[in-house]
This record gives sequence, C-alpha cells and structure tokens, in this order.
Amino acid sequence: MLGKLLIIYIFAMNLGGFVLMGWDKYKAKKDKWRVPEQRFFLVALLGGSVGCWLGMQQFRHKTKHQAFVVGIPLIILLQLILLSAFIGKTAGLY
Repeated sequence: MLGKLLIIYIFAMNLGGFVLMGWDKYKAKKDKWRVPEQRFFLVALLGGSVGCWLGMQQFRHKTKHQAFVVGIPLIILLQLILLSAFIGKTAGLY
C-alpha cells in the first residue's frame, strides 16, 4: 500500500514539474505573471526533479539559466544517491 502511494506521489510530482515548466514558458511568451524560480526547485526537491528536467528540455525553458542547468541535475543525482542508499539498506546490502 505504501509503495503504491509513493509511486503515485512521485508520478504526480514529476507531472507537476513538467507542467509547471510548460506553464511558465507559456506565461513568458505572453509576457504575463511568472512562476517564482524557488517553486521549481521546491517541486524538484520534493520529488519532481525528473519532470522539471524533462520540461526544461521539452519546452526549451530555463536552459540558459546556470542555476537550473546545474541545479536540477544535481538534485536528480542527490535523489538517486539517496534512493540507492535506501534500497541498499532495505535489501541488507549495507
């Protein structure tokens, strides 16, 4: 049960990160109110990092901002390391 909820949560956060990138790109083109940059990083840190990165690539958004070009992949790497450590510990490898 908990595993299913976690999968749904991660999927929702990544979908949210992807949509957020597209929404902000749309708003940028229309010269309208924009999504604060901290919100992208919050979504990424809360599990939506891959969705944010895919949104950056798909919509060609924030790809010239060094904080995003470096920050989002670093968050993904950190999450992969934490996931690996969790799986290893759970499987009794460490």
